[in-house]
Amino acid sequence: MVSEDSAYDVAVIGYGPTGVTAANLLGAMGLRVVVVERDTEVFSRARAISTDEEVVRIWQRVGLAERLKRDMLTERPIDFVDARGRSFISAHPTRRGHGHPPQMFIYQPALEQVLRDGVTRYPNVEVLLRHDCLRLRQDADGVELTVFRTAEDTVHRLRASYVIAADGGSSLTRAQLNIGYEGRTYEDRWVVIDTEMLKPWPGHDRLRFHCDPARPAVDCPTPLGHHRWEFPILPGDDEKSLTTDEAVYRLVARYGISKDSIKILRATVYSHHVRFAARFRMGRVFLAGDAAHAMPPWIGQGMAAGVRDVANLCWKLDAVLRGELPETVLDSYEAERKPHVKEVTRRAVFVGRIITERRRWVSAVRDSALRALDRIPGFNARLQDASWIPVAHYSAGFQARPRTGAAGRQVPQPFVIRPDGERVRLDDALGRRWLLLHAASSTPQPAWNRLAVPSLTISPPGSPPAKGTLVDSDGVLLPWLAEHRTASLALRPDAYVYAAAPSGAQLPPPPEGFVPAPHPTTTTAP
Repeated sequence: MVSEDSAYDVAVIGYGPTGVTAANLLGAMGLRVVVVERDTEVFSRARAISTDEEVVRIWQRVGLAERLKRDMLTERPIDFVDARGRSFISAHPTRRGHGHPPQMFIYQPALEQVLRDGVTRYPNVEVLLRHDCLRLRQDADGVELTVFRTAEDTVHRLRASYVIAADGGSSLTRAQLNIGYEGRTYEDRWVVIDTEMLKPWPGHDRLRFHCDPARPAVDCPTPLGHHRWEFPILPGDDEKSLTTDEAVYRLVARYGISKDSIKILRATVYSHHVRFAARFRMGRVFLAGDAAHAMPPWIGQGMAAGVRDVANLCWKLDAVLRGELPETVLDSYEAERKPHVKEVTRRAVFVGRIITERRRWVSAVRDSALRALDRIPGFNARLQDASWIPVAHYSAGFQARPRTGAAGRQVPQPFVIRPDGERVRLDDALGRRWLLLHAASSTPQPAWNRLAVPSLTISPPGSPPAKGTLVDSDGVLLPWLAEHRTASLALRPDAYVYAAAPSGAQLPPPPEGFVPAPHPTTTTAP
């Protein structure tokens, strides 16, 4: 039996971290959303183990950052150690100005549950668990999804204006659209072991990459009393036996971990991939997260990349559906996201080579060379601040021409004081809207003012709160504007700079076809 259901603004296929973040973002925007997910429960295996301040800033937009951070471990040191356990790089992630700790370790099942609970705040989001999307058919007005209800053994059809496919690395949506998934799968497979920590041991609270050519290992703290270990499967190993409790205890015993220190929760074998979809968009369907790209885990950016994808895409879908921007803006999703994902992946591969080098003579040279470099002023700072994740600076995509130094960059997020005297993080003061920001006295911007785009002036620390101003109480925004030789900014709803101008100059004009639309007031409190 096939039944017809009513239409939605956006259908999200997949309810992992990427899909559930999209559901929260779109729900907060007031769009009518349907989520299609095969499974009922949160996936029990902890795949991702860390995230960063930019991603938590995205979750802040839907009011979940503080709740999520309660279940995270923050600002733990990172050590690269040799075969004898001696450190040759000891890194401490430094803050990049997003208003949250620079690196946080997570327990993914708990994180996903908080995000799912967050979706329940939005009556405009319908979540269909135990449903499979069998087929997509696009036309000029939208997308028809043929969906199978596994619990009832029935088929029904949904319609949506757009589809976000966040259905993982083996994405059936990508296969249906016949989009290639180019790249490689690494020959080495790894056994990933999740444990419950029963008795702490020295150094249990720091991430260690054991760069031992005999058998490299990852030794990582995770919150809520858990700990992660990862080991490669070497030639001659029996893959099945290596996931047994006996084999796991033998592997961790090498690092002084006794049987009474941990309880083994699960051991699973994974392959590492470097892959990119040939295109991130086909018509009204968009690939996001692992459906669009896969990277090795060495800098903890796989999940984060998917969250960045939907943060970039969702506000654009909202703008198109409200008639605020023309549909062509959606082409900027791939133009902005794909280069950044490729650069993150390149750095992840580089760090992985440092960790997994198996030739003993190369490992010895690596250890000596990096120890020597670590003693050189300036260079050691670059090694130690763990700034391996490139800043998402869009050199192409949706921004005004001619470009300036600030265009395509996300403004930092310090605390500011609003006109009502409340001290809040910047994004909470800006809201999810287009906005002009000015340093000191502003130059009139008639092209933007005619469209009634709101405008705020940044005043120095210590200034009294006043209407139309934000006090730069942390002393961050005004120096950032000065660094980029900018006095006026046109900010997109994702806090990226669309256009910038120096003092006394006119901003480039608003986007062609831009018609500001009212946005609903939605509750994002946890």
